[in-house]
Amino acid sequence: MSERLQPGDVAPDFTLPDADGTDVSLSSHKGRKVIVYFYPAALTPGCTKQACDFTDNLDLLAGAGYDVIGISPDKPEKLAKFREKESLRVTLLADPEKTVTEAYGAYGEKKNYGKTYMGVIRSTIVVDEEGKVERALYNVRATGHVAKIIKDLGI
Repeated sequence: MSERLQPGDVAPDFTLPDADGTDVSLSSHKGRKVIVYFYPAALTPGCTKQACDFTDNLDLLAGAGYDVIGISPDKPEKLAKFREKESLRVTLLADPEKTVTEAYGAYGEKKNYGKTYMGVIRSTIVVDEEGKVERALYNVRATGHVAKIIKDLGI
């Protein structure tokens, strides 16, 4: 199980392909705040709700100086389908090897209906302009999470 990030930690830099196969790096967002969220799978009900919530609030978040990046183990082709089907405007990145997901502590043991298994832990990390972790939220709920972040960040 990977170590969870704490406020003040340096956010691990990454470069991953987006839905179009174009590489996106955390370091290319330096000078802006970034909300990096990890979700288990594109085109599933909870993940769709969360991605749509971020898209619906993207203008508000961008106006407050935040970029939003969603990361899942899906391949770029599936992310492109997800983006088109749901008209998503957030940047979706593919992490099929789960290296970034693990580096952020968003992969580990989960329990569902009494079964224990390894999987992506729905998590949101807020990174400041300097690349440091401002907030690290793990085991978040798909529904209502974006509204809570906006409230907690005072936007």
